Amino acid sequence: MDFSAQLDALQADVDKAKAAVRAAATESRDQIRKRIDQAQVDVDLAVKNAQQQADAAADTARSKWAQMKADAAAKMDDMKARIDRRGAQLDADFAASDAAWAEDAASAAIDYAEWAVDNARLAMLDAIDARAYADDRAKAADR
Repeated sequence: MDFSAQLDALQADVDKAKAAVRAAATESRDQIRKRIDQAQVDVDLAVKNAQQQADAAADTARSKWAQMKADAAAKMDDMKARIDRRGAQLDADFAASDAAWAEDAASAAIDYAEWAVDNARLAMLDAIDARAYADDRAKAADR
C-alpha cells in the first residue's frame, strides 16, 4: 500500500480546510453559506463513499472505519440542520448559545481528527510491520 500517497491526500485536505477557514473568517454570511453548501456536498460524497466501502468491506477493520466515517457524516448532517435553523433565529442569547455550541463542536471535531490521525499512523505502522514479517516468513520458507 502507498501510505505516503494517502497521507499526501490527507495533508491536501487539511490545507484546503485551513485555507477555507481562514478565508471564511473575513467573508460575508452569504459567502460563508456558499462554502458550507460546498462542504456539505463534499461530506455527502464522503458518506456515499463510506457506505459503499462498508457494504463492500469483507473484513472487520474496514467495516469499523467505514462505519466511523458514516457516523461522522451523520454528525455533519446534524450540524447542517443547525445551520439551516440558524436563519430563523431571532433571539440574540439563543444565537450566542448556538455559536458557543458550534465552536465546541468544531473543537471536538478537530480533537477527533487528531485522534483519527494518531490511529491511522498506528494502523499504517502495524500494516508495514505485518508486511515485513510476512516477507521475512516467505524468505525463510524459501530457504
